[in-house]
Amino acid sequence: MGTVILGTGSSLPKRIMTNKDLEGIVDTDDAWIYSRTGIKNRRIGGAGEQTHQLAAAASREALQMAGLSAEELDIIVVGTISSHMLMPSCACFVQKELGAVNAFAYDINAACSGFIYGMDMADKYIRSEHRKKILVIGAETLSSRLNWDDRNTCILFGDGAGAAVLGHSDDNGRGVIGSNHRSDGSLWKLLHMHAPPSYNPDLEVPDNSGSYIVMEGREVFKYAVKAMEDSVRGLLQQENISMDSIKLFIPHQANMRILTNLLDRLGFPEEKVFFNVSEYGNTSAASVPIALDEANRQGLFTEGDIILLCAFGGGFTWGASLIKW
Repeated sequence: MGTVILGTGSSLPKRIMTNKDLEGIVDTDDAWIYSRTGIKNRRIGGAGEQTHQLAAAASREALQMAGLSAEELDIIVVGTISSHMLMPSCACFVQKELGAVNAFAYDINAACSGFIYGMDMADKYIRSEHRKKILVIGAETLSSRLNWDDRNTCILFGDGAGAAVLGHSDDNGRGVIGSNHRSDGSLWKLLHMHAPPSYNPDLEVPDNSGSYIVMEGREVFKYAVKAMEDSVRGLLQQENISMDSIKLFIPHQANMRILTNLLDRLGFPEEKVFFNVSEYGNTSAASVPIALDEANRQGLFTEGDIILLCAFGGGFTWGASLIKW
């Protein structure tokens, strides 16, 4: 008996921003971006594509696949750092959009790890109360949280949403196998985003340059690769599962340099890894669920296959999860 994914969904803004488009915004060019990141395109939100609206669209797809109505949901969890409001939560807006009147809803702020953190929490809810149906979403409109004069960050990120509906299965062979999550708040300065300035002068944060992503790319690279490697290895050891047993590896789509270095360190074959970073860039918490939905709809795994997920984000937060589909 275990927690299974009943349905997946994803939603992307209509507008595609290419590397060529970025040449007209910052001092960069297509070859420079692609050689360093592996990114060609990213999606940018427009009118009617706020974070919660993309999240709701992805959720409708997931609910349809699961054969459930919004009224049957018990909990909605959204991983995001780019909701259009601080309060109410993005999850509350998603609840309103879906008409999920029987669910309670809240957000998780874990940056790029938000979706896998949310899945871990949903698994524990369902293990304690089997009847629960839980919607876990990763959704971002990072285009609203970028310094478009900083070529080191604005070229990396994009907008989108992915969702999964989780529930209980009586099949002993299926479900979430386990997870291995970590965080380290002492390294926050390497990847962070300030809140709006305080209206209380005594609580003002020094050097608050604005509510946009600030990143020390080289330092983040070093920590990200090592942290994800350790998390994956620790999880496989914890669950006594070999690397060869994994059907598909879906890592956070940060950039190709991080991904190729991670695979080299793990000794994991590229043909068993799902990539879509070239088309969407880094969509933070939406990255893993968008990739999971695309892989699912392409039929890249079937019932009984073992899927590995992992992510790394600001905080720092990171982790890995194993699922027997």
